Amino acid sequence: MVAPLRRGLRAGPATPPDQNPPAPPPAAAGQEEIRRQNLGAVLRYVHVHGPTSRAELTSRLGLNRSTIGTLAADLVASGLVSEDVPTTARRAGRPSLVVTPRSERVYAHAVSIEPHRLRAARVGLGGHILHLRESPRAPGTALLDTIDDLVALLRAMPHDPGADTVCAGGAVAVADTARDEDGAVPAALDAALGTAEPDRPGFVAGDMADLAALAEHTRGVAAGIADLLYLYGDVGISAGIVTGGRLITGHDGHSGKVGHMVVNPHGHRCVCGSRGCWDTEAGTTALLRRAGAPAGTSPLAVVRAAALGGTAARDALYGVADWLGFGVANLVNVFNPDVVVFGGNLREVYAAGAATVRRRLDTMALPASREHLQLRAGALGADAPLIGAAEIAFENLLTDPLNGVVAG
Repeated sequence: MVAPLRRGLRAGPATPPDQNPPAPPPAAAGQEEIRRQNLGAVLRYVHVHGPTSRAELTSRLGLNRSTIGTLAADLVASGLVSEDVPTTARRAGRPSLVVTPRSERVYAHAVSIEPHRLRAARVGLGGHILHLRESPRAPGTALLDTIDDLVALLRAMPHDPGADTVCAGGAVAVADTARDEDGAVPAALDAALGTAEPDRPGFVAGDMADLAALAEHTRGVAAGIADLLYLYGDVGISAGIVTGGRLITGHDGHSGKVGHMVVNPHGHRCVCGSRGCWDTEAGTTALLRRAGAPAGTSPLAVVRAAALGGTAARDALYGVADWLGFGVANLVNVFNPDVVVFGGNLREVYAAGAATVRRRLDTMALPASREHLQLRAGALGADAPLIGAAEIAFENLLTDPLNGVVAG
């Protein structure tokens, strides 16, 4: 897992008792650092919240009007934002200028490697997907064997190399079932794109569930919620965990393997070698097995068949939803989140079987863990991993706006 996902999760080494702390920076250096942080705060706010008036920035960020005006002017001069007079004046007097991220000019590359497809997007500052391409991925294809296809997708997106554009970086979201070599994917992408775009910032990689959780936490159904659990379903089930507003990734980014939580010791054998893992009871394979559907059938097809009254599909859906609630109950007892978000294949399963999931949860979860709990289908759908990947690609720019960009 890449450093941006672990930012702030682990405390740095304490100062040894026999060593004096470093001297504070000179006053000039301190003022420059404050300016950098304030520029980042303004840019991050409009990146997340969209067009924002100077007056609102003054109120939300706790800075005075003249400081906001100076910071906004610096960001305008750098080409990162624009400022315009609002189209509708709400009160008498001079209207407050509206600061807007320049989404068409400033962008990041976002790529997702999923079990059955590859996707690539150009995402503008502000989180808007500007261009999107996808292609099928043969099951079992090695990650490094997908590089040529990913490069082709990136190069197929409309782009005028002569335009005044800025690339903030790139990131790859890798499905949990295809992570063996994900650390090599960014380097391979950089090498493949390097000839045509030698000065472009490099790619970083992250887990699919982690990045989707980050996206829903930043601008989706869990925006502004500090403690959430995001459950992502593809072939199996994985989780992105946000606690205290920070994404928890664990050692080397291998947390969130909730699909291998044993829920039925006498259940089916799992690919991991254990028996009765949550994947085997609530994952895609379990849904298809219960419905009597052939391997490769879309889970959405089973959900639709259940909605049309198919007995086998309905029984399969409710059986899987019950086990889904079983696992969620265990997880909320451990993490006590404010919201559980269902994404990937689980989004449709939850939407169709929400009452069954909640019923099981209410019989198993502790009152202190369930009474405040919200269950939600993800708002960003299949685009959540791409939007989350763009978020970590933008991180350097948002941290240091005037030094974190490269002309595109």
